[in-house]
This record gives sequence, C-alpha cells and structure tokens, in this order.
Amino acid sequence: MTISTESIDGDITRILLDGRMDIEGAAAIDLRMNVLAGSAKFLLIDLRNVSFIGSMGLRSIVIPAEAVRRRGGKTVLFGPVPLVEKVLKTSNIDQVIPVFHELDTALASLR
Repeated sequence: MTISTESIDGDITRILLDGRMDIEGAAAIDLRMNVLAGSAKFLLIDLRNVSFIGSMGLRSIVIPAEAVRRRGGKTVLFGPVPLVEKVLKTSNIDQVIPVFHELDTALASLR
C-alpha cells in the first residue's frame, strides 16, 4: 500500500491510496493518515487504485475522518472500485463519509 498527497485550492488535501487495504496495507498508511488528519481541514481520499479493503483498512479511513470532523472539517471518499464500494456500503461507512464518483462533485461537497 502506498500513500501520496496533493494540495488542492480551498485547503483540500487529496490523499491518493494505491494497493490493498488489508492488515499490512493499513499498517503502512496509518501513521501518515493520522498526521494528515491532524493538519488538514478537508480530506479527499482517492480510492480509485485500492483493490481491496478490510476492517483494518476501514479503520484507517474512519479514525482520521473523525479527527477531521471534530476539528470542524470534512472528509469524502472518491472513486472506489465496485468491490471496495460494496464493503463501504455493507459496513455503512458511506452513511458517515460521503462517497463520490465524480471529482468535481466531490470537491464541491468540500467547499
């Protein structure tokens, strides 16, 4: 699992994840995700290159999203593949963190 970031106008941090968010993948990104959540106002978590997400991967998204929310910010998920989106819906994460498939719509929801 790899993680990279990019800054977008409007104080938005785009987090690009690539790989499997299983136990090992989650462990590889947890520290960086928590650091980003401590400093970013708005997070757009790009899941287009995530092929699998398990319970530890969900945790790696939910905990930082809650930290951002407590500081008055917002997090959205962008572009999950069908398998990942099914897990997000089955676990009701999509009820807590909005999921978008259009980048413009995702960005607009953060502004």
